[in-house]
Amino acid sequence: MQQAPLILASGSPRRKRLLEQAGITFSVLAPKASEETGPGMDPEQAAMELAARKAAAVAVDHPESWVLGADTMVVLGKDILGKPLDEDDAKRMITLLSGRTHRVITGYCLQCLARGRTITEAVTTRVTFRKLFPGEIEWYVSTGKAMDKAGAYGIQGPGAFMVKRLEGSYTNVVGLPLGEVVERLIAEGVLARK
Repeated sequence: MQQAPLILASGSPRRKRLLEQAGITFSVLAPKASEETGPGMDPEQAAMELAARKAAAVAVDHPESWVLGADTMVVLGKDILGKPLDEDDAKRMITLLSGRTHRVITGYCLQCLARGRTITEAVTTRVTFRKLFPGEIEWYVSTGKAMDKAGAYGIQGPGAFMVKRLEGSYTNVVGLPLGEVVERLIAEGVLARK
């Protein structure tokens, strides 16, 4: 049973689907917030900062609601792989990830201005890709599923074949660490324990 209204501050259909699958009632408002981060910023800090920025952009007009913002990053070594600029950029990113382990970091922020509460956390999942053949990379990019995702791939759908091993939260790689978010919603009284 839900105790307080929740707003998802995101235009991501994947985050929306995850909350729906968890049976959570919420509305969606895509935030108007800058996604620029400072140079050399730690990826966990950057993900939390962007998530907080998204939540704050919506919370200011809905102070009585709990607002959930999130930002997901794919990190290989020290390099953050954002959304690809075009198909060639997508192929470059997937080629870099082929046969290697990378981190998927999702920062999330829950904010309710009326209660003076802001909670931010970053969750990391380690993902190892199998060694990919050039034709497999070409095929995946041709599906169009690479273009709107950090690191140029989605673990759900056609991109699943690239993943050899996963250590941590699967839903985190999809775009929202559902287990951690639900725990926080329960702790803050947004969701009631049964």
